[in-house]
Amino acid sequence: MPATNLVIFMADQHSRKALGCYGHPLARTPHIDALAARGTRFAHAYTNSPLCVPARACFATGRHLHEIGYWDNAIAYDGRVKGWGHRLLEAGREFVSIGKLHYRFADDPIGVGEQLIPMHIARGRGDVLGLIRPDVPERPQSARLAEEVGAGETEYTRYDRDIADHACAWLAGRAKQQADTPWTLFVSFIAPHFPLIVPADYLDLYARDDIPLPKPADRAYFDSHPWWKAFNASYTFDRYFRDDEHRRLAIACYFGLCSFVDAQIGRVMDALAESGLARETTVAYTSDHGENLGARGLWGKSTMYEESAGIPLILAGPDIPEGRTVQTPVSLVDFNPTVLDCAGLETLPGDALLPGRSLRRLAAAPDDPERIILSEYHAAASISAAYMLRRGQYKYIHYTGCAPELFDLSRDPEELENLAAKDELTPVRAALEALLRATLDPEATDRRAKQDQARVLAAHGGREAILKTGGIHGTPPPDGYRS
Repeated sequence: MPATNLVIFMADQHSRKALGCYGHPLARTPHIDALAARGTRFAHAYTNSPLCVPARACFATGRHLHEIGYWDNAIAYDGRVKGWGHRLLEAGREFVSIGKLHYRFADDPIGVGEQLIPMHIARGRGDVLGLIRPDVPERPQSARLAEEVGAGETEYTRYDRDIADHACAWLAGRAKQQADTPWTLFVSFIAPHFPLIVPADYLDLYARDDIPLPKPADRAYFDSHPWWKAFNASYTFDRYFRDDEHRRLAIACYFGLCSFVDAQIGRVMDALAESGLARETTVAYTSDHGENLGARGLWGKSTMYEESAGIPLILAGPDIPEGRTVQTPVSLVDFNPTVLDCAGLETLPGDALLPGRSLRRLAAAPDDPERIILSEYHAAASISAAYMLRRGQYKYIHYTGCAPELFDLSRDPEELENLAAKDELTPVRAALEALLRATLDPEATDRRAKQDQARVLAAHGGREAILKTGGIHGTPPPDGYRS
């Protein structure tokens, strides 16, 4: 395939289930849907960690979380592990980032050529409350999710509009320059990340009476499972909703934010078309992770269920099949070979050892539903590491030190029946656990993450000092956008 320019759009917390092109009957995402219609949609895309900072570190490096150690929202990417951005710059390629990166500091050697209005973790320290493990505390800021719901503007929506403005201006300027080599543009928005406050025009797209209530929690199961009992005692979002109408409003606001970010992407896509560069540019759309959105009484991310771990992933452009849906499972680490492929860079000997495959190649290849995807969680509210393996029809979730879960997604896409204790599926469960253990040592990785977190916790004054200051509820945008 010939080299092309590349535009990567990334949203924050956009569940794969919340787009029209992925089958949601209410979601209004016409610009992303149009991108899927003229390109390829990956039906089974996943984050490599269902949390902002570790997911973005995996995206930047093309490596799994246990290989790089950026465990949580307080241990952020700092360039210590080189990624595809470094490869682009070393080859003399132009790489520009606009909007949220969520790395440690802007002046770290993170492999980005130019950062326009970047967002990084708060004060370079991020969410230090999430470092407290395994005796996880209740997170009192959970209340804000239910409190901050409704129509309006926020510092995030203002920031997202300006991200789109900058991207449009950059494309217009780029069109006036002669380019001998392809460039890469990363455009990263906040929406539909909470707060669930959305401009009224987008909220009005969704009638509350049309919003179905999410599937309920199995409270008996959660209370009997140590991992889940601790998680739900730490993240207490759902208890602050007054009633189901309040929940419906929150869900409508989330879908409104999905439509809002879709509109910003539409503006940038129009600018790309007007620039005359569209025919030589590959465009990707994805998210860092999903959103539970009340399913099982869960809100936010941080779980391995499809709502949280599943992400959209769409690719369109030169030589990308039109209107195709790929059944091969993919994940964020696949962006590493994809970016290098689009840039026309030669592979290095070590590249074959990395887990990713070029999405351009997968879009044109026969489906491989048995391809294995790994996701990990080592962060806030978890008493121990959680790992997810997807292979074929089965999804295996391993809670270190606790009972696992097993789902047959071909028969049970909503993950309503945990098959882990079924005798007839013991060979499936055992094979997936063996595969996980062949990839990493779950217990040793869990210990290593907690040791690293304990060191950072001590550097910030220790448990009691951090409990007094509390945690954060979303990263502040750059100066100039804050309320």
